[in-house]
Amino acid sequence: MTFDVDPDFLTDEFLAAPLRLTVDLQALADNWRDMARRSGSARTAAVVKADAYGLGIEDAGATLYRAGARDFFVAVPSEGATLRGYAPEARIFVLSGLWPGVEHLFFEHDLVPVIASEEQLAFWMSVVAERGDHPCALHVDTGFNRLGLLIDDALALADDVSRPASFSPVLVLSHLACGDDPTSPMNAQQLQAFRQVAEAFEGIESSLAASAGTFLGPDFHFDLTRPGIAVYGGEAVHGVANPMRPVVKAEARILQVREARAGETVSYGATHVLTRDSRLAIASVGYADGYLRNLSGAGVPLRGTGIAGAYGFIAGHLVPIVGRVTMDLTIFDVTDLPANAVSAGDYVELFGANLPVDEVARSAGTIGYEMLTGLGLRYERHYIDSID
Repeated sequence: MTFDVDPDFLTDEFLAAPLRLTVDLQALADNWRDMARRSGSARTAAVVKADAYGLGIEDAGATLYRAGARDFFVAVPSEGATLRGYAPEARIFVLSGLWPGVEHLFFEHDLVPVIASEEQLAFWMSVVAERGDHPCALHVDTGFNRLGLLIDDALALADDVSRPASFSPVLVLSHLACGDDPTSPMNAQQLQAFRQVAEAFEGIESSLAASAGTFLGPDFHFDLTRPGIAVYGGEAVHGVANPMRPVVKAEARILQVREARAGETVSYGATHVLTRDSRLAIASVGYADGYLRNLSGAGVPLRGTGIAGAYGFIAGHLVPIVGRVTMDLTIFDVTDLPANAVSAGDYVELFGANLPVDEVARSAGTIGYEMLTGLGLRYERHYIDSID
């Protein structure tokens, strides 16, 4: 995958932008179809929270809907309201549930709240008693200790014959804590606990697996899988080759190429001392753009990963960051590139087909999720249309 784009379809703004983001919607659709195939007999949803993992909920949502997704998960009601215009016939689940003051959004945009606590359950009961029947989902905590009803409370609810007819759950779900580690015994523990809940809510669909859980196999699939990071090309499982297609390429314009002498220092704190005469490329990207300070080549003691720092990719070569990443600028060492291989105005790839986002993230001691969802507002975006 090279993210080749017909230049006739590129805007002047994209061609001149300090920061560029190319999103391959065809790869996005293909990744969702891949996860649907891996889900076997289960239906496959699409998770588009956090602005579709930073890539744009409008374009990503419309693409995934055209690809066949009819169940979507967002984090908050406003995301669901935006998505509704791009997924008109889909079920849209809101993972954070609801609270007083936002209930109207669920009725106006036909959203499904995921009830995640006793307080939310009591409030939703009062809402449907007043407004009438509306679907909801139930989140049950099977060991994560984040959101979700306690198992005993969920089982009591399942057996409660006095619950009102207007209370109409259409899905019961839980979430794996260690799905990205296939060897973790907690996966089996949570699976056993969730089976008990799913059986108690007989006749109601159930869902346990996000991206990582989908890779764990059919026992974890139930009625509906909920892939997120894998659809966007990221790693879902530790320690195995990532089978997904890259979806996004981030690039920064080089503002200047400068000569510096051995013994001179680079960037804030003078933490990097040059050991040779060097050529340095100054790129228009920094931590204000989600290009984390922990990617720095020197002077960031909190990283603690044992990795020297991140690289960019330009003119067919990996080029290391030198010195600290700053708010708007990052410095790459291009000394080893052929003479005249890089000039002001060229672009350095920050992550993409040549630099997987998860590899870059590991250089900062973090994960690809954070790199994608932390993308700043200054990227000029170009979407390569998908083919249905």
